[in-house]
Amino acid sequence: MAPRAPVTGIHGSPFLTEIDLDWARVADPDVHPFQLRSIARGLPLQLRSPVTMLLGQNGAGKSTLLEAIAWACGFDPIGGDRRNSYADDVDGHQLGRCLKLGWRQKVLDGYFLRAETFYQWVDRMEALGASFSQYEHRSLHQRSHGEAFLALFEGRFEDGLYLLDEPEAALSPDRQLAFMSILHQLEASRAAQFIIATHSPLLLCYPTATVLQVDDQGIAPVDPRESEHVRL
Repeated sequence: MAPRAPVTGIHGSPFLTEIDLDWARVADPDVHPFQLRSIARGLPLQLRSPVTMLLGQNGAGKSTLLEAIAWACGFDPIGGDRRNSYADDVDGHQLGRCLKLGWRQKVLDGYFLRAETFYQWVDRMEALGASFSQYEHRSLHQRSHGEAFLALFEGRFEDGLYLLDEPEAALSPDRQLAFMSILHQLEASRAAQFIIATHSPLLLCYPTATVLQVDDQGIAPVDPRESEHVRL
């Protein structure tokens, strides 16, 4: 990926700067996911850097929150862009309906990507006649999971907001380092913002990321070096 020219002017990443919950829209606060303490105690949430990592145990609510942000942004919450948005049969859509997003600069481009549904997204794009010219005209199905995932990052990540749910599930340690190089180039341009739910010690130690712990106490900044994921 060639280096990108920095975005100039008063705007630039982070574009999405606040995530809040409008309790007036919540029909029943005692049902999932509103009963999650991380959600009830963690919002509103301020985003102050181009790269934000969400860290938490399984079931803490980090993936549900990421999916809800995707829904509220109009991205396909199964995984993808704005072509098939506002699905009502996914975990985050109830929360997404009740989120209030605060923008410094509203952006429409971007993706919500999750390793577990990646090939479903590829199938849908191929069915719609998507061009794979940026991938040397090779279907992503013809590559390993990690190679296909990284090819998508290199070929499609440009300007916009990118929400990634545990990308390390598809990436070897070497490819995680390659992915971090892509993050660095896009972050330097101030043209892209990333919110990433992860357990990866490598990704959590990305130098300029804000790492947020998602747990029963809410959502709060944490030094990744003090987290059990990195200490182990």
